[in-house]
Amino acid sequence: MKIAVLGAGMVGRTMAIDLASAFDVTSFDVSEESIQLLKERNPSIQVRQANLKDYNKYPKLLEEFDIVVTAVPGFMGFETLKTVINCGKDVADISFFPEDVLQLDKLAREKNVTVITDVGVAPGMSNLILGRYNEEMVVTNFECYVGGLPKIRKKPFEYKAPFSPVDVIEEYTRPARLKENGFMVTKAALSEREYLDFEEVGTLEAFNTDGLRSLLFTMPNIPNMKEKTLRYPVHVEFVIALKQAGFFDEKEIEIDGAKISPLKFCSKILFNDWRLGTEERLHSKVGIFELSLQIFFQSNKRMRRARNRQARPCFLAPCIQLPERGPRDDVRLGRERRDVHAVANR
Repeated sequence: MKIAVLGAGMVGRTMAIDLASAFDVTSFDVSEESIQLLKERNPSIQVRQANLKDYNKYPKLLEEFDIVVTAVPGFMGFETLKTVINCGKDVADISFFPEDVLQLDKLAREKNVTVITDVGVAPGMSNLILGRYNEEMVVTNFECYVGGLPKIRKKPFEYKAPFSPVDVIEEYTRPARLKENGFMVTKAALSEREYLDFEEVGTLEAFNTDGLRSLLFTMPNIPNMKEKTLRYPVHVEFVIALKQAGFFDEKEIEIDGAKISPLKFCSKILFNDWRLGTEERLHSKVGIFELSLQIFFQSNKRMRRARNRQARPCFLAPCIQLPERGPRDDVRLGRERRDVHAVANR
């Protein structure tokens, strides 16, 4: 099987290397540096330099491949996915784009292709976790906490991005959609901050982000759902200061005759500070990456809400999404009503 991976950044590069252990993989990226780094790490992977914004070239570019994996930045993710579908290729997508992916459902059916989106840790693995427990119990409350945390804390931000810093900023600015009492509500990103304690890691700060994605539409039976991002305390204060000062604005400003958007300027600066080095590691104590593939119940000793010291069960279980269920009488079936509380690493 021949697989094309579009994008050779931190995430795309990792996926290409994993897939190359069993498949014939070719990686595409506009950056010569990125594809050469990938080639150095795994010489068996074919690399091609290509401008992935040139969508007219996709039919010829992807003609020889059986499956496509899209790992481009969020701002070009929707159009990239749409073009791949138009090429009639089955595709798995990791891009964190703001558009509603369900708009592409009709096109995918017309082209008779399978499209799996948001196949990361969260969203992605968190969706599979919820899908599993949605089949085993009546879930009334789903909370997902996600955080990519460096083992070595370096001020001022104490953060390293396991994916594109541009998409991290998007996460900090995009309004967060949640479910409350059966209704979808929208709240500001970075809002409703709270603290949680983890053994061997310490206190972390959680805040609203728009990570529920398709779960808002595919799990209508769950009345309460939210996703929050985890960071070391104080990190969010710096982010809010940058946001309020206009550093995330997209409108261009002129400096000595040159025009540049504050967002592009800020992203360039933060990229150097937030970029996860090849030898650096994320904290596995607050994530899925290095946990064994089994159901794991978080106990009071492992995690608790700092504000009231009351813990809830936490499931860390990579698992398979079971077929969608239909309406039924859950009381008659005697199914236990439970909260599902997931922690992941992003």
